[in-house]
Amino acid sequence: MHPRVDDTPTLAAPAPRVRRFSHAERWVHRVTALLMGICVATAACLYLPMFAELVGRRELVVRIHEWAGLMLPVPVLAGLVSRAFRADLGRLNRWGPHDRTWLRAALRRDRRPSSRPAAKFNAGQKTYAAWIAGATLVMLATGLLMWFTHLTPLMWRTSATFVHDWLALTIGVVLAGHIGMALGDPEARRGLRTGSVSREWAEREHPLWRP
Repeated sequence: MHPRVDDTPTLAAPAPRVRRFSHAERWVHRVTALLMGICVATAACLYLPMFAELVGRRELVVRIHEWAGLMLPVPVLAGLVSRAFRADLGRLNRWGPHDRTWLRAALRRDRRPSSRPAAKFNAGQKTYAAWIAGATLVMLATGLLMWFTHLTPLMWRTSATFVHDWLALTIGVVLAGHIGMALGDPEARRGLRTGSVSREWAEREHPLWRP
């Protein structure tokens, strides 16, 4: 009598995953993205006639824009309670020789992973984080000058309006690039959504990172 052969298909073991972001970090990113999205959408309604005609109620749009902009720093400040968030802020602010190598490869459009060494955050992510943080502070300062018109001279308000409007346009372009990069990397998006990424992706894209 032949022994019975179990022909049940064997399920493949799930790919190993590593933790990339904590729960607090993911919520900081989500709330900040929501507030930034509101600022961009309301700004479009205030400056582009085609959207202004669709929405109407300019006074309400202005108030939503002002309060969303005023709240932008709040998620980051609240996130400072998290040790993991503070640690990642330190990583974003720490540059090394490998970051210069990454930037040179990016300028040459060299997409080989071996030519773009990166720790937990690559040089592009560090540059974006520094730029958007500075731009947000400038937008907040100029927005306050435009909001409280009675506190500053006319020249200050005129200059603040000029800087605010042109920097807003630049932020829109940079955000579009940021979103485009995210759409091209599903595993990076999964890391922000679930907090973990595949080990294979981490070793390929961030070889100097030691989770």
